[in-house]
Amino acid sequence: MESKIEIISTIKIEYSPDLYKVVDSLNRNLKDRDLMFGLALDSEDQSKAIFTIYKT
Repeated sequence: MESKIEIISTIKIEYSPDLYKVVDSLNRNLKDRDLMFGLALDSEDQSKAIFTIYKT
């Protein structure tokens, strides 16, 4: 059984220490709709974060 993850959207936003709380809440509440959310620090600009929405 192969699991395929598709990127729906990616945006670059200002980093905030509490962003992970939003991503965690989205992941907990929308996993039953086959959605997953990711957050990573931009390697080129540490004041920015990359927010990604995936369909699982």
